[in-house]
Amino acid sequence: SMTNSNNTQQDLMKLDLQCKKNNTEHHTHEITTERLIVRRGKPFRLTLSVEHPHLDHIELTVETGPDASEEKGTRSSFGNKHPQVNNSGKSWSLQVLDSTPLTATLSVLCPSNASIGLYSLFVKTGSSDVAARVGTLTVLFNPWCDEDWVFLANDAERQEYVMNEQGIVYKGVNEYVTSEAWDFGQFEDDILDICLKLLDLNPKCVKNPQEDYSARCNPIYISRVISAMINSDDDDKGVIVGKWESTFIGGVEPSHWTSSVDILRRWMKYDCYPVKFGQCWVFAAVMCTVLRCLGIPCRVITNYQSAHDTELNLIIDEYYGDYGVTPKQSLDTVWNYHVWVEGWMRRPDLTEDSFYDGWQVLDPTPQEKSTDVYCCGPAPVTAIREGHTDIKYDLQFVFGEVNADKVSWLVMANGSKKRIQSNTKAVGQSISTKAVGSNKRQDITENYKYTEGSEKERVAYEEAVKRANDVRMIEAPPRPKVEMKISLDGKPLNGVDIQAHLTLTTDSPKTQELTLRMNAQIMRYTNSPEAGVWSDTRDIQLQPKKEHVIPILIPFATYGPKLLNNNCIKVSVIATDKKDSKDVYLVEKDIVPHSPPLHLVVSGTPLLNGEMTAEVTFENPLSASLNNCSITLTGSGLLRQTEEIKIAELGPGQKATLKVQFRPNRAGPKKLVACFDSSTFKDIRNRVDVNVRPSSSRLGYLAFGK
Repeated sequence: SMTNSNNTQQDLMKLDLQCKKNNTEHHTHEITTERLIVRRGKPFRLTLSVEHPHLDHIELTVETGPDASEEKGTRSSFGNKHPQVNNSGKSWSLQVLDSTPLTATLSVLCPSNASIGLYSLFVKTGSSDVAARVGTLTVLFNPWCDEDWVFLANDAERQEYVMNEQGIVYKGVNEYVTSEAWDFGQFEDDILDICLKLLDLNPKCVKNPQEDYSARCNPIYISRVISAMINSDDDDKGVIVGKWESTFIGGVEPSHWTSSVDILRRWMKYDCYPVKFGQCWVFAAVMCTVLRCLGIPCRVITNYQSAHDTELNLIIDEYYGDYGVTPKQSLDTVWNYHVWVEGWMRRPDLTEDSFYDGWQVLDPTPQEKSTDVYCCGPAPVTAIREGHTDIKYDLQFVFGEVNADKVSWLVMANGSKKRIQSNTKAVGQSISTKAVGSNKRQDITENYKYTEGSEKERVAYEEAVKRANDVRMIEAPPRPKVEMKISLDGKPLNGVDIQAHLTLTTDSPKTQELTLRMNAQIMRYTNSPEAGVWSDTRDIQLQPKKEHVIPILIPFATYGPKLLNNNCIKVSVIATDKKDSKDVYLVEKDIVPHSPPLHLVVSGTPLLNGEMTAEVTFENPLSASLNNCSITLTGSGLLRQTEEIKIAELGPGQKATLKVQFRPNRAGPKKLVACFDSSTFKDIRNRVDVNVRPSSSRLGYLAFGK
């Protein structure tokens, strides 16, 4: 960039920022090579040329944010004569590598604790006392630099948690984990500016920009600010509006999103007006994009049977009405799953040593206020495992999400409550994330808690109770006399009746007379009821040492129309002893009906500009017609735009097919994602990986993997 400096000699000065070379060395070239983007703690090169020889003295100045100052660490002047030592400990420095009278090659070092973001760059040469503004540069966190608080030593992990623009989000229930491809897209050329805009709009920056820019050196501060800005619950121009009810009029249904880029662009395009609508995995995936973009290693985590302990007493009280129906939501609940992110950073704010360094839980879903704002974290995963619930930030809430005890109560018609004996599933199971370098699921439950029932687990729980406030200890109930189990007869398929059975046994020597109240409800993944779909009441005589089996049939005609995305069917049975009404037993099962398959076949040569074909087929498995059907196919780098066909009516047993011929326009690992939608079956997806090789290579046979 050329700038006329307005000093007396009117000399012309040119500065070459060497964007392509610097950005490539700093792992930012995926964003762009048109402007300078560097990572802190690593030198970069500039070439300075002038018309009149006076390069004996060169001084550079960098500034970020309004009212930049040396004491806040947001401004630094440094030269080749006397390196400035800045009292904030954030001094930039330069070395002259080689020079002629008219040009100099400089190596500039941005300190590893500099504030991240956009800087203006000024140059002064010779005896001039006027600095010319010669351009801008953007500074990011540096997981490659061992002095940076976000340093991550393992390169395969950096490739996954910083550089990978594709990922997987896990949903479903822990017996039937479902996975969805997600496009993080953190290096799309406009995303970095959107992330910086997000920082500028955060309430702390609006209130005191000078302090906020000064604090942007700290990943603990930045990640906490972002966790609050992803949701719009504080009227803070946040990115996404959360909605958990069943109608999404005026916005996009949360399950329809597959890309953070679409959401962030929409937010930017409409003047930072919050985008409708998201649920937990959408908040988490967008936060993952922002952290990876800024250079903080990040991964998306799913916790199954996740407790929402509003009272922070490590106990979830769940209430059942007289007929086994879950009444409207009590404040404490256990969600089928909950999705958050982990960011990787050091925590010198907590201890002298490195005990709490590493993965930190950050949860952008608006659940509980933390210091009067809807944000959560960073909470060290180590502190969760050890039960250190008094550590910053929000440890008690996150500890509860994976460890709270569930207590079930039967609410009688007169309002009185009875404790139910049940062996309900423990809270915090199958904690999952995408594995490094593959599409496999990695179970990381052991990072969060010691083995159930082990001595270490008991010690950690006692430690948590000791450090937490107002926790009431509960007695374990006696082992129930009646055991109940619900089992499925084969895979539950969406579109056909669901068949299951209830098995009862007793270890009492006497015959038990029981009243069974059975029902099935459609539940949102947050465990609040959407609709009842089946119920039955009967009295039985349960003989000792004998299995009593009762069939359960839930017709598709009743559950089909009410089963939305991310919902499941909860079957619960409450058994009451007719002779001794204080003995109440409960069993529950969450059933996620599997969607019918969508087939996607890719053929041809996966070369740049090679001819390829994709064929998507869907067969209607029902005995009735499907209405408002569509098949879409997308894949950046493969298709120029999304291809779609619409079919008003697809008869019973009929097939719908979309065939697309295409030529890949970018090399590297790409994904084709097919989606079938209809008024009955929503958003059924399939995906195929296509590894596109540059056309110069002759080997066209390295093909496809699921």
